Amino acid sequence: MSTPRRAITAAIMTTTGITRERIAATEAVIRPHVRRTPVLKANLANFGQPDQPVTFKLEMLQHSGSFKARGAFANLLLRQVPKAGVVAASGGNHGAAVAYAAQRLGVPATIFVPEITSPAKVGRIRGYGAQLVIAGSRYADALAASEAHVERTGAMAVHAYDQAETLLGQGSVGLELEADAPDIDTLLVAVGGGGLIGGIAAWYAGKTRVIAIEPEQSPTLHAAFAAGGPVDAPAGGIAADSLAPRRVGQLMFPIAQAYVERVVLVSDDAIRQAQASLWSSLRVVAEPGGAAAFAALLSGRYRPSPGERIAVLICGANTTAVNFDG
Repeated sequence: MSTPRRAITAAIMTTTGITRERIAATEAVIRPHVRRTPVLKANLANFGQPDQPVTFKLEMLQHSGSFKARGAFANLLLRQVPKAGVVAASGGNHGAAVAYAAQRLGVPATIFVPEITSPAKVGRIRGYGAQLVIAGSRYADALAASEAHVERTGAMAVHAYDQAETLLGQGSVGLELEADAPDIDTLLVAVGGGGLIGGIAAWYAGKTRVIAIEPEQSPTLHAAFAAGGPVDAPAGGIAADSLAPRRVGQLMFPIAQAYVERVVLVSDDAIRQAQASLWSSLRVVAEPGGAAAFAALLSGRYRPSPGERIAVLICGANTTAVNFDG
């Protein structure tokens, strides 16, 4: 690690909280390793909706096919990695990101995934050279198996969403979007465990409205808001391999309470339609979790006010179903 980066890393880790300052410092560390993904300006009229501009942040173009590469590199660059390497539990995207980051940095990686993980994501993980272990039917099963592996080997666990470095890395999405689309009023973000929306909401800190979007069958943040804290929620539906942990993270929840305006739930059918519409109108490929935020807009579950400047985060594209036209 170079001396300037050592100084930056020390500064990040001696402060507390997920703040704009720490996100900006983390972004400087991971910048050589991640893509600055583009924004795409479009109009809702292209999708049969009332005439209104919409900005898409195309984070599915990130290395490994999702935003998760940001948090993965933040963990591997800001923490001390032992000789045993790193271990991650994942529905697929986080595992692919950790495997990619580990390959690029020359670190051994073991990735635990559940049986529901899509073939596209399994293929990415294996392609990046990580050891892949399929454990159980849901993310919670893979997480338990990964924790046992850490106890046995001393490897460093890289949590998909409930780790400070993960949130700091994901928050760099907000940093980029604010620079490239500074005039937006509202940002729609899909939620699984909450690392992405937690980092982004911490970056904006109330300057821009942040709306959480979740599948009806995986309402983790919705349940947490109702209960006043993270609680177990159902974990099913079409996006279960990316948006269905058992509960949201402890670290993101107070950020969400402070800066996420509300949660909007969308159906599996709406997510499928959003995938198809993104492909047919823009030739943008999105996996179910990646299309969930747009599903809220397309289905009318979120209705913007006249003149409201909307942005939608397309957060992942690890799917084998490309020709949504049928």
